Order: sequence, then C-alpha cells, then structure tokens
Amino acid sequence: MADKKVGDVVCVTGANGFIGSWVVRTLLDNPRYTSIHAAIFPGSDPTHLFTLHPEARARVKVFEVDVLDADAVCRAIDGCTGVFHVASPCTLEDPVDPERELVLPAVQGTLNVLDVAKRFKVRRVVLTSSISALVPNPSWPANKPFDESSWTNLDYCKSRQKWYPVSKTLAEKAAWDFAEKNGLDVVAIHPATCLGRMFQPGLNASCAVLLQLLQGSPDTQECHWLGAVHVQDVAKAQVLLFQTPTASGRYLCTNRHLPVF
Repeated sequence: MADKKVGDVVCVTGANGFIGSWVVRTLLDNPRYTSIHAAIFPGSDPTHLFTLHPEARARVKVFEVDVLDADAVCRAIDGCTGVFHVASPCTLEDPVDPERELVLPAVQGTLNVLDVAKRFKVRRVVLTSSISALVPNPSWPANKPFDESSWTNLDYCKSRQKWYPVSKTLAEKAAWDFAEKNGLDVVAIHPATCLGRMFQPGLNASCAVLLQLLQGSPDTQECHWLGAVHVQDVAKAQVLLFQTPTASGRYLCTNRHLPVF
C-alpha cells in the first residue's frame, strides 16, 4: 500500500449511504483510485453517486449487493485491491426482531465481506465500526477518559434494548476474530455521530438524531457519549487508513476525546 502506487480498484459497501457516499467522493478526488465498485442495497438509488465528480460515470461501477448474499459480495469485490466496508443496518425505530433486522446483517454481512476479501487477496479492509462499539461501557474505570481499548457492554445494552450498539460490537468482534484466524489485514474506524452535507436524497440516522434534538427530544443517553464528527473527515480518515501501511487496530474518529463519566 505504498502511497505512490496508482491504479487501485476498490470496493465500497453501503456506497450510496451517508458515509459511503462521502467515501466514494473522497476516492474520486484521488486519481490513484481508477475504479470504484459501489456496492448498494438492491433496489436503492445510486443516482447521486454520478454527480459527485466529473469523472464519476467513468470510474464508478454500481453493484447491487445484499451483504448476506455471498455471491453478490463476490461480484462486487472481484478485482479489487481494497475494501471499505461501510454497510450496516441502522435505524432510529425500535426493531421488531433485533436479531434479524440488525444483528444478523451486521455480523454475517461483515463476515461475508471479509471472507470474500480473503479469497480475492485484498490488501486491506477498512471496517466502519462505530463509537457505539466503544460506549456505553459502565464498567470503565471512573475518571479515566475513554479510548479505543473500551468495548461496549453488551449486557447493559441488551437490558435497555439498545440494539444498534449490540450489532456494531458483535460485528467488529467477529471481524477481529476472522482477521486473526485468517491473516487478513483489517483496520477499524469508530466515528462519533456523523454530521454534515448529505449527498443521498433521504435523511440518515445520525442526522436524524440531530433533528430530533432540535425538535426537543426528551431521550437520554446514560453512559453513552454521542460526540460529533464531520462526515467528510470520517471519509478522509478511512482513505488515510487504507493508504497508511503502519495503520492497525481501532481508531476513534471524533471532535474531541471521550469524556469521563
């Protein structure tokens, strides 16, 4: 992954989502990435991706991919030197079946992407985890600032029906286990609440959180610091992690350090 290398073909899962669209935009701004495989959920709209850059139509190739469909994942990653795995279900609505709606797609979808990446000898996978895989963690030592060594407390989240943190934590743990057993180069980024310009036509979950707060939402987040980070910075950080050979492990991406509780 030397910085001077040109001609990389990379895949971005969840490419037409909020973060995914910015990752595609950032890759398009770098001529090193000659082709971008944009993996989108079947039936979703990729139109805005072709407005992100003058060369978008020539360099972006769309693949309809349900990450639970290993064959579809194969088609998207075939020929790629790197993968940015962004796709993961996220909703502000309470799931009827958390295992089916959130946990299974996050965990098995991640494993499918990693298995295909290994099969095609991808150099590195940049995994979009979340601050929600770091906190809430009520057992963290008092007066110690949170850092990347923290893991979300699953029992705490399950007892409070916080299923998104459960899904992101289990998916990341599965990714590290797979990477260790299979010798796959994986780096994880943990964005705080992503805010910024939306390229996609619909409101995404993180921006919806801000909207709810502005509308006077009474919801509380005990032991869970939402933080904030500009989505453009998250996208730039992801590309930097792919391009930096010495990058490894977990990287928190936020506007400031996590506070003590």
